[in-house]
Amino acid sequence: MTALAYPDSLIRRVLDETRTIAMVGASANWVRPSNFAMKYLQQKGYRVIPVNPVSAGTEIHGEMCYASLGDIPDAFEMVDIFRRSEDAGAIVDEAIALKDSKGVRTVWLQLEVIDAAAAERAEAAGLTAIMDRCPKIEYGRLNHELAWAGINTGVISSKRPRLR
Repeated sequence: MTALAYPDSLIRRVLDETRTIAMVGASANWVRPSNFAMKYLQQKGYRVIPVNPVSAGTEIHGEMCYASLGDIPDAFEMVDIFRRSEDAGAIVDEAIALKDSKGVRTVWLQLEVIDAAAAERAEAAGLTAIMDRCPKIEYGRLNHELAWAGINTGVISSKRPRLR
């Protein structure tokens, strides 16, 4: 699958305007990508609320886990979907239904999670939809953290970039 093209300005705006993320598919298992992404985003100042029916009622990284988006008592601006593409549509529909009561502005489908019809429904409802991307990776890329890890970012410079 090819990554979908989104301008850096859109990704940066979403990350800058988001404070709380509902992570659907968050795992308590430390070897799962969702567990690492949750911890990383928390370290960057985001509140990440885990959503996973198997872990509901327990804590993951200090946050109570809920069975569904509708069970979360607090507001959240982003829904980050760590589920298969065929599961994403129902989650996007739940996010659309909760957009006014919870303040949802963005649905973000993780790497290799693509549901164009769900993204169209989200955008028609006034939400920003991003697919086949990871907010953890995008945060690191836009803040020049990947270059520190030795990953080729395609930016060649003899000067260390200034962080914002």
